[in-house]
Amino acid sequence: MLDAATTAQLKTYLANLRTPVELIATLDDSSKSSEMRTLVETVVEQSPLLSARYDGHADRVPSFAIRRADGTAETHFAGLPLGHEFTSLVLALLHMGGHPPKEEAELLDSVKALEGTFTFETFFSLSCQNCPDVIQAINIMAALNPGVSHVAIDGAMFREEVETRKVMAVPAVYLNGEPFGQGRMDLSQIMAKLDTGTIARAAEKIAAKEPFEVLVVGGGPAGAAAAIYAARKGIRTGVVAERFGGQVLDTMGIENFISVQHTEGPKLAAQLEQHVREYDVDIMNLQTAAELIPASADGFHEVKLASGASLKAKTLILSTGARWRQMGVPGEEEYRNKGVAYCPHCDGPLYKGKRTAVIGGGNSGVEAAIDLAGIVAHVTLIEFDSQLRADAVLQNKLRSLPNVDIITSALSTEVVGDGEKVQALLYTDRNNDKSHRIDLEGIFVQIGLVPNTEWLKGPLRLSPRGEIEIDAHNATNIPGVFAAGDVTTVPYKQIIVAMGEGTKAALSAFDHIIRH
Repeated sequence: MLDAATTAQLKTYLANLRTPVELIATLDDSSKSSEMRTLVETVVEQSPLLSARYDGHADRVPSFAIRRADGTAETHFAGLPLGHEFTSLVLALLHMGGHPPKEEAELLDSVKALEGTFTFETFFSLSCQNCPDVIQAINIMAALNPGVSHVAIDGAMFREEVETRKVMAVPAVYLNGEPFGQGRMDLSQIMAKLDTGTIARAAEKIAAKEPFEVLVVGGGPAGAAAAIYAARKGIRTGVVAERFGGQVLDTMGIENFISVQHTEGPKLAAQLEQHVREYDVDIMNLQTAAELIPASADGFHEVKLASGASLKAKTLILSTGARWRQMGVPGEEEYRNKGVAYCPHCDGPLYKGKRTAVIGGGNSGVEAAIDLAGIVAHVTLIEFDSQLRADAVLQNKLRSLPNVDIITSALSTEVVGDGEKVQALLYTDRNNDKSHRIDLEGIFVQIGLVPNTEWLKGPLRLSPRGEIEIDAHNATNIPGVFAAGDVTTVPYKQIIVAMGEGTKAALSAFDHIIRH
């Protein structure tokens, strides 16, 4: 099940175990149970501190628990934690075995201090790049706090439970049997939902900070590059971000990042943050910018945050990025995560054998339709324009698939459901204004990006599309305020372009500081 190279790597990692750990499997005669037994046997062979039992009595079969030998903590996997979740397995073993998590000490202390009983269940898919962060975060909590338990459930393996609980998007997290959260969350975000004082304490700390020379707003590729270049100049640099990594966290395969033949969004985001942290940069995560106040008599620009705190700086670099564009039709928001989805890699496996649609005929839409065609019963790709806009090689692949229909010149008008899940999509043929209905269970929206600039309307000049207008030096119409990346008018929204723009913005900010 694990190749020789993976097994050798696993053995190296497990050398960091400090205390004994036991794996307790609940199996039957199925092929999946056989695979799980093989996996468990392979894992325990890699360290003398690991042992296995096969007499478990868990509710879900096959599954296995990872239990600290003294019985003080355990976490569970219902399904085979391979693919994106193999790292979750390795980290669960290490943390149960006494290896310290790589999180801030203050955050870990708050986990240990949680009082009460917290029973978490997380539904995941092996192709979901957002699921590991959630699973790993809750597994850390289970390793540190005896009041926390967790089971990670492969939705594709336990389809009956997925149907019963109406799980239509992953990761889907339940706490004590009730919905807790959906989508990517890290440990600090989960703790902010559990410990209501977390946000207030963070706001107090932020409000007490001295003004920065450069404050970067946004933690995506542009923001990370800007922070690194600013810090290397030896000036006081801060980054305030809603989530470090930005939209890269939602990106699956990256094959056009020059010199790196292939990587994945979450991996690149982690590397960006690690690189920034090598410098003296003050990173303030989980903070949403709410208002920009241009410099007044004191010479400092001010950024007010949704938490109530505010930050001041001589120069600002705005790199708040963009988000997925929505269709904006009736029913879309009502059935979000109930059949309307935006990540085919994450949620595609939940629609196995079902009928789906993809909205959008660009590269993202066509790639999504190709991926889904290998999972679902049927895909209908709907494009507003009279022709697809994707690269020719992608169009050729799409047209070769037998379970795909392509509809162009189509205006999506409504998402129809039964109150719990999607049932159909309505669209109008733009050639003759006739309305049509497609019966289906899932709609994947892939129609481009919207800049995150709602908080900037006022003194800052924006384009008709809502993008920040910049010049060749990334300067805005406000002296000392610069911008970079997908949030700006720069053409071509690409990771590598955003990094270059962030670099330019930082150098321009430094030049502004030394000249004024």
